[in-house]
Amino acid sequence: MENSTYIALSRMDAQQRAMSVVAANMSNASTVGYKRESVLFSDFLSHQHGSKQAEGADTESYTQDRATYRDFQQGDMQSTGNPLDLALGGEGYFQVRTANGVRLTRAGRFEEQQDGAVVDENGNALLDRDGQPIELPQTDHRITVSADGVITTETGEQGQIGIVTAQDNNKLQAEGSRLLRTDQPTTAVERPNIVQGMVEGSNVQMMTEVTKMMEIQRNFQFMAQFVDAEATRQKNAIDKIVQVSA
Repeated sequence: MENSTYIALSRMDAQQRAMSVVAANMSNASTVGYKRESVLFSDFLSHQHGSKQAEGADTESYTQDRATYRDFQQGDMQSTGNPLDLALGGEGYFQVRTANGVRLTRAGRFEEQQDGAVVDENGNALLDRDGQPIELPQTDHRITVSADGVITTETGEQGQIGIVTAQDNNKLQAEGSRLLRTDQPTTAVERPNIVQGMVEGSNVQMMTEVTKMMEIQRNFQFMAQFVDAEATRQKNAIDKIVQVSA
């Protein structure tokens, strides 16, 4: 198999990776707080040695998968009327405590359990500014959340939701479609903008993703046709060599 085929296969592998990312974006188009992902590819140059190399053929360019990164652009606000549905306008993340530790999220769909604990859709506790789970009096039913995260019921203030930022968003690691893990120190947002009764929708644009998917399919098919043509060419060349040798 010649190097040109290996180069084509590296591009096919990259297109498969890009397709899986686009598919994940499309499947999470309606996931609250989801941030679309993109892939970053680069050329890996292989230097060829030898005095008989043709001009311009001293390097070979393979496709290298470098990273997957997120688009942190704000998603559309969606009204729900639920007092514990909370959307973040601008920077920051909610903090929730999971079985594996504290995680960050933009998915602000919360609910109150029978014991008064405020949790997300997976039962993870919402944390306050001190990193402690927020609990509401079981007898209170009128819940108000201010823009800076102060929770008030008919019996008074019940705590303040902690909104934090990470030093480098690009180093956040996804756990599922809603949670983000970080090994960096986090910093409290001094003036968060929490909107009660709303959630932040996914920032995936379906038409954009469909267009990307079609482009990826075309590129993959072109590379597959090239590999088939190269295989046929090499087979024909071998057949001719065998005939001459015979």
